[in-house]
Amino acid sequence: MNNHEHYVLSPARLLTDDEQKLVWKKPASHRVSEAEQRISAEVKRNWDRKEMKITNILLEGDAGSGKTQLAKALSANFRLPYTKVTCFADMDKSDIIGAILPVISSDRLERLERADQIALKTLYASDSFHSATEILVDALGITHEAAAIKMKQLLKLAEETPENEAVEYRFYPSEIVRAYKYGYLLEIQEPNVIRDAAVLMALNSALESDGSINLPTEIVRRHPDFITVITANRSYAGARPLNEALRDRIQHAEKMDLPTKEIMMERAMSKTRYTDEKVLAVLADIIITLDKATRANAIKGVAGMRSYFYWTDAVARGASAKESLYHKVIYKITTDSEEIKLLEEALKNHGLFAALEEATVDEKKNEIVTRKSRSSHWEV
Repeated sequence: MNNHEHYVLSPARLLTDDEQKLVWKKPASHRVSEAEQRISAEVKRNWDRKEMKITNILLEGDAGSGKTQLAKALSANFRLPYTKVTCFADMDKSDIIGAILPVISSDRLERLERADQIALKTLYASDSFHSATEILVDALGITHEAAAIKMKQLLKLAEETPENEAVEYRFYPSEIVRAYKYGYLLEIQEPNVIRDAAVLMALNSALESDGSINLPTEIVRRHPDFITVITANRSYAGARPLNEALRDRIQHAEKMDLPTKEIMMERAMSKTRYTDEKVLAVLADIIITLDKATRANAIKGVAGMRSYFYWTDAVARGASAKESLYHKVIYKITTDSEEIKLLEEALKNHGLFAALEEATVDEKKNEIVTRKSRSSHWEV
């Protein structure tokens, strides 16, 4: 039995083969955090307590702080299929509940643009298991936002139907409705960028613990296993404070910051296969210091785990640690000269430029010794 099996919420529930594939599988690089243990234990402890049941979770933090990784880990722990919806500024109600599309005649279909043909034929051939957005993402190889725009374009085709042509309409549920109906763990990414208040109201209604969603074809009740994990980025461009009504429906919230230095190093080793602990430690110290400096100086950029991974990977492949610091980390935070000076001062004040140079020099010395040792071995 895996060490997270005791967090399974509905042990008697039988998942379909398709649903089994949606349950996240933890990779070797995954490290269990305190937040993962805390949330898993809280949800499991309250699962059968009706009014105290935890079904809406908020993870709020900077980019690269592990919000999505944690949401997926909860899918593995709870043994619930994982799916997500990525919010964008111009979302409308059809993105929340789904859309009605015309099933147009084969003659008209063949006269449409190639992309529209592919999109509609794929939708017509699908079952109700997948949402329309997910179907278009897979069929056209586009983003979720582009898929939502394509859906709106397809809806306009109904207006062009000749008056004497009979039209059949079919409803395609959103990813939110699919998760809501079948009891999945749904990650809702960045709902604080949504501009339309009506869309937020529809989302708020869906998150009621005993709620339902009125569709054109049916009323969908909230599945007892449905869990939402809202992930919000503190530094995301265009983001607003999270809607108060949405916040009020949250039963558990986590402030997501950088993990501990030790966990940062473990994850970097696992992802990049780079094992020089002295260099990894200095790189982690620099990321942590830059993270604090950006906050202290109200710089909007982020020094997070993604930057740490890419920087470590560059160093592992022979790039200059100091030069790649700018391209992998600092210039991602800011390219403003005055702000860069503030970040450089923070690193100098903590002696990290010197520590970086010392660590990389030691690494090169070790490499030379290793090469000489190998050469001597072959000579013998």
